[in-house]
Amino acid sequence: MKKNVPSTSSFIETRDLEEITNKTGNLYKSLVVMSKRANQINLKTREELHSKLNEFASASDNLEEVFENREQIEISRHYERMPNPALVATKEFLEGDIYFREPESEQPQQ
Repeated sequence: MKKNVPSTSSFIETRDLEEITNKTGNLYKSLVVMSKRANQINLKTREELHSKLNEFASASDNLEEVFENREQIEISRHYERMPNPALVATKEFLEGDIYFREPESEQPQQ
């Protein structure tokens, strides 16, 4: 069950605001980039989790359900141990692994 998520500490670390600001020239733009990436990571992770858990979904109750529940619990625990998407996004941003662009602000010509 290995994921392609960079190894990230599960602990919150103090970050240098100037380093974050220098990537885009504006602290708030940098935060928007990181938050959008965190949302992408969260959505992808949620979709993976639900697809794996749906494999064990059954319409009828039977004795095999106990074994399936153990599998579901293990899958859920794996995803609970994963680092917070915001921490992963921050690490990716600071390491330059995130591609972002700013649409050019075009003014209507008269």
